[in-house]
Amino acid sequence: MSKDVLVIGGIELRSRLFIGSGKYSSNSLIPKIVDRSGAQVVTVAVRRVDLDSKDENMLNFIPKECVLMPNTSGARNAEEAVRIARLAKAMGCGNWIKIEVISDTKYLLPDNFETLKATEILAKEGFVVLPYMSPDLMMAKRMRDAGAAAVMPLGAPIGTNKGLKTKELVKIMIDEIDLPIVVDAGIGKPSEAAEAMELGASAVLVNTAIASAGDAVSMAQAFALAVNAGRMAYLAGTGAVKDFAEASSPLTGFLNV
Repeated sequence: MSKDVLVIGGIELRSRLFIGSGKYSSNSLIPKIVDRSGAQVVTVAVRRVDLDSKDENMLNFIPKECVLMPNTSGARNAEEAVRIARLAKAMGCGNWIKIEVISDTKYLLPDNFETLKATEILAKEGFVVLPYMSPDLMMAKRMRDAGAAAVMPLGAPIGTNKGLKTKELVKIMIDEIDLPIVVDAGIGKPSEAAEAMELGASAVLVNTAIASAGDAVSMAQAFALAVNAGRMAYLAGTGAVKDFAEASSPLTGFLNV
């Protein structure tokens, strides 16, 4: 098999499992999660970075070899998202940014219009922009045209662990957009991550499902295995789905004497 790597922002990624850094019982778990999952990309909420606190500064727990992807969690409009992104860069967090613009406090659904505006501004400033969005083909195309390095449609409302509820919409985006599609939010089990990868998703981002597991470190490894299996199945090409049964072996001719 030829070299299978994901390239975003000029960086080659061997792992297609991105992880979050929130909700863990202890920040000290994060290096263990990274190690067992093999993840190379870790997202962190800028508002949780406290440079003056050794114990609370999330950056102290993320291995230096990882690609840091700050996110604009807490932003309610494009203006706030842009300000948070610029702050992250000034703090030394690099130029990757996951745009999160959420004004809906009940379902925490992203505001695609404000996200698009922030994407356009930050892409022009040289950021590697990965917008978190509700899956919508036309809006995803606009984000691509605005300079997004990838788009990140939700699988289900964030933190719900409900799985890939937006499967058909995500599949359309995968089929129609020549840009990496990273399924983000809602995936609750490794089997659901595998399903997303079997569709042809470029990667998945998982946080709550790992952080809320009984054994978070083992669950991180389970997700890594599932993502790899799903990717391998996609590359291999799954068999056709049929309406009627078809025997695996011939039903006639083998009893002739």
